[in-house]
Amino acid sequence: MTSTADYKALEAKYYMQVVNRRPMVLVRAEGTRVWDNDDKSYLDFTAGWAVLNIGHSHPAVVEAVREQAGLINQMSNLFYTTPQLKLAQILVDNSCMDRVFFCNSGAEANEGVSKLARKWGKTKLNGAHQIITMNNSFHGRTFGMMAATGQAAYQENWVPLMPGFVNVDFNDIEAIKAATSDQTCAVMVEPVQGEGGVNVPDDGYLRQVQDWCNANNLVFIVDEVQTGMGRLGTMFGYQSYDVEPDAMTLAKALGSGAPLGAFMCKEEFSVLEPGDHGSTFGGNALTTASGAAAAEVIVEENIPAQAAKTGEYLTGKLIALKEKYDFITDVRGPGLLIGIEMTSEIAPAVVTEVEANGLLMNAIRPTILRLMPPLNVSREEIDEAVDILDAALGKIGS
Repeated sequence: MTSTADYKALEAKYYMQVVNRRPMVLVRAEGTRVWDNDDKSYLDFTAGWAVLNIGHSHPAVVEAVREQAGLINQMSNLFYTTPQLKLAQILVDNSCMDRVFFCNSGAEANEGVSKLARKWGKTKLNGAHQIITMNNSFHGRTFGMMAATGQAAYQENWVPLMPGFVNVDFNDIEAIKAATSDQTCAVMVEPVQGEGGVNVPDDGYLRQVQDWCNANNLVFIVDEVQTGMGRLGTMFGYQSYDVEPDAMTLAKALGSGAPLGAFMCKEEFSVLEPGDHGSTFGGNALTTASGAAAAEVIVEENIPAQAAKTGEYLTGKLIALKEKYDFITDVRGPGLLIGIEMTSEIAPAVVTEVEANGLLMNAIRPTILRLMPPLNVSREEIDEAVDILDAALGKIGS
């Protein structure tokens, strides 16, 4: 058997060094657990970065991919393919949207919806082309989406940035109003900022954004790449805040492990025409078969409702840790996208300690831990994970 050290040597020799990898080499997974090359198991509270909302290797997804691989894997979008249409119908039937375009990632989805917004500005707003996005947002790492992402760490090495995006403070409707001009065509916002720190909007903020967009004929876009497909306790995150966006982007959990993204819009905003946009692999038969199988499970088993209830249980356990450790200042996030903020910069050390004891989680800031387990995680698995975290906090925090 190839050793863990051998795998790491291969990575060091051949792979571009753009990731600070964790020390384990993962080789198999099932449900909420993964195993490394030395057969050590871990509870996975990262879920492939909020991708595996129904867990690793879900039987319905495995069977759908296996069956589709024996039929047809890839055809140009010049032709009809059936898994794509099945997934499109599920998404439209369970959202306020009317149209969908499939692509390969969240960054591509956000690029596509930005093109849609600019076409709206060109045809409906006398050529307006600017899109307002939020500070601490994350929309991807392509040239366009680096400009949309309001974080200096993703921008400073790549200036000059692509023009056409204006970053303002999240949770501040007055900042959006002040930034709006006759060149503005859209506002794009995450229902909850995941990569930015699990930042939750104030009550009424998203409604204010929607009202402002409606009043000014702007496209109200929600980036649901991380919050969609049940993560916040509703099928789509916007439904947790009682708003109706004009357009929406999806990825991560959409493919249930397959590379799949999408942008959607209401009929009124479906301004793209043949030739305006395209993708060789977008809506690939194999990836949409995976996505359709997962989406069917999420809808039929009401996974979002499970996430809401289980999220309340996990949050309650974490609040108890907050009461136990005075260096924890906040536990926040709806559903199963939860952030733990601390006064000292110990999050990376906590991640290392919990990994040693069989739990995978994420430090998105030196002071912030993020938990995003599969949405069908059991309460017993939550108890196990919180016990591991509790021990690590006691050891590192002291």
